[in-house]
Amino acid sequence: MNIPLVIANLLCLLAFGAHTFIGDKEMRSLEPEEAEGEKRQFWTQARAGWHMVSFDLLFATIALSLINFSDWIKDETFLLQILMIYFIGYGVFWLMGLLISKSFPKNYLKLGQWALLWGIAALVWWGI
Repeated sequence: MNIPLVIANLLCLLAFGAHTFIGDKEMRSLEPEEAEGEKRQFWTQARAGWHMVSFDLLFATIALSLINFSDWIKDETFLLQILMIYFIGYGVFWLMGLLISKSFPKNYLKLGQWALLWGIAALVWWGI
């Protein structure tokens, strides 16, 4: 059993659950009151984009689960390298989002999802 990959798998599963259920609850709290208009359209688009990330986390969880708990995938190293690059990229784009947004105190710590993403990438690298 590859402990770093199992930990990465667990972190992905937890991130998926938090993102899908707790994150959607937070998204619903931002829902605009008016039924029509641009704010409704933008909010709906943001919520749909939010759940595209949920889908990404689900598929990363499934891929890691298949690697960890089955022999179904033949070239595991290649898929793990792709997942590692994937999580590094997500972290980079998260930091870019913080960089181009208005700053607030400790925004890099309060919105530290980049650390989780890079932590998962590091665990995958270690597991390779």
